[in-house]
Amino acid sequence: MNLSIDHKNPLPLHIQAENLLRSMIKDPQYAGGKFLPNEVQLAKQLAISRSTLRHALNKLVYEGLLTRKKGVGTKVAETAISSKSKNWLSFTQEMTARGIVIKNFELHVTWVLPDETIANFFEISPAKKVLKLERLRGKAEGPFVYFISYFHPRIGLTGEEDFKRPLYDILEKDYMAIATLSKEEISAKTADKFIASKLELEIGSPILLRKRFVYDQGERPVEYNLGYYRADSFVYTVESRRE
Repeated sequence: MNLSIDHKNPLPLHIQAENLLRSMIKDPQYAGGKFLPNEVQLAKQLAISRSTLRHALNKLVYEGLLTRKKGVGTKVAETAISSKSKNWLSFTQEMTARGIVIKNFELHVTWVLPDETIANFFEISPAKKVLKLERLRGKAEGPFVYFISYFHPRIGLTGEEDFKRPLYDILEKDYMAIATLSKEEISAKTADKFIASKLELEIGSPILLRKRFVYDQGERPVEYNLGYYRADSFVYTVESRRE
């Protein structure tokens, strides 16, 4: 890509620099989270002052198109994964519908004793073990969500299932447990040591916690799900219509 601006053009230099940066953001050479050239080098190459270049950079940072980290550099912001509250699907189905290829980085299945919150949700004894499914998932570039799911023993899961398949497809086709209702809670949190290590973040970094409570057609509890998302990689949209 030709990195230059026209100094004979009457268009202000900071506007030309901004337009160039917008073109760089779309270029495969820089798109998808790649770093831009060093600020000093770029300003020198464009024959403009650093303050003029910084004026353009700051505008695109404000718009969320670029991200800047002191001592590291400026890079193109990765497109945030979007999820809607309307017509909910399993995570795999949801991402497939958006043309996003999902990679499983980790998958763990264990039988555990539920804590008080989970036992109360399932209306079972704390002495009754439940299946716990943990999955670290994301795009090829890296993980952006860590899921922890607990399932009601009534379903009959064994732990031997192929959990690379869409989750609700397994529940419905293999166990006749049809998930029809989802209630969700979204909250802002900071990453503890465990989640930070999974999502490749610094401890204390902002994350989104998405709790999903899933019920079958008889409104019986099926799944208790916790999703820990990188805050820089996930957007949750709510669509409401006034009747």
